[in-house]
Amino acid sequence: MKKISIPEGKKVYFASDNHLGAPNMKQSLPREKKFVAWLDEIKEDAAAILLLGDLFDFWMEYKMVIPKGFTRTLGKLAELSDAGIPIYYFVGNHDLWMNGYFEEELNIPVYHTTQQFKLNDTSFFIGHGDGLGPGDKGFKRMKKVFTNPLAKWLFKWLHPDIGVRLGQYLSVKNKLISGDEDVKFLGEENEWLVQYAKRKLESQHYDYFVFGHRHLPLEIDLNGKSTYVNLGDWISYYTYGVFDGTKLNLEKLPKQ
Repeated sequence: MKKISIPEGKKVYFASDNHLGAPNMKQSLPREKKFVAWLDEIKEDAAAILLLGDLFDFWMEYKMVIPKGFTRTLGKLAELSDAGIPIYYFVGNHDLWMNGYFEEELNIPVYHTTQQFKLNDTSFFIGHGDGLGPGDKGFKRMKKVFTNPLAKWLFKWLHPDIGVRLGQYLSVKNKLISGDEDVKFLGEENEWLVQYAKRKLESQHYDYFVFGHRHLPLEIDLNGKSTYVNLGDWISYYTYGVFDGTKLNLEKLPKQ
């Protein structure tokens, strides 16, 4: 379990599902600028920043190549990391293929599975959320293909200009891959991440379950002692989580 001590006056920030690059670089640029401005704003009181996946709509690392673009975002993350602000990254279903770049260039640890965090005395269970629980069956099948070592090896043999372009096309066009085939609230009993959290509580207590992936800002009480939080996205909602050392709240960027 990763432990983070939050000094007085500091906060821990959570964000997910920016999908930078979608539907194309030109149209996503204003969203990227908003995200970078937000990072610049929170650096003054951030004890840590947790990014819960799908920062990019497509990300593939070759041995000597990463996707073109996102200079503002990568530069700002490097600046904050160099300033000593811990940043933690959880891969989503659009950036499954991270393979060392964030760790080596930005000093940002990358997690490919759910993790337990302790923020002061509050326990968190954290992940992107894809493929968890009783639902999301279509993506579970797709993920087996995407994470298959042979499939990854074959894809990397494509020229990066071809591989990245193909990945970007599929990422934008295929709603099954995107994980946003249904972004309406399904009711607590039909929200598979809620059901997943409740099952985890049968064996261990967590104060908060924090996920992305659903593209819906949600706060749901699970049993009077534990809360499920979905962070929403930076496409329609521009929502993010703020933990002040005691309580986690969802906040929203003001309309500009």
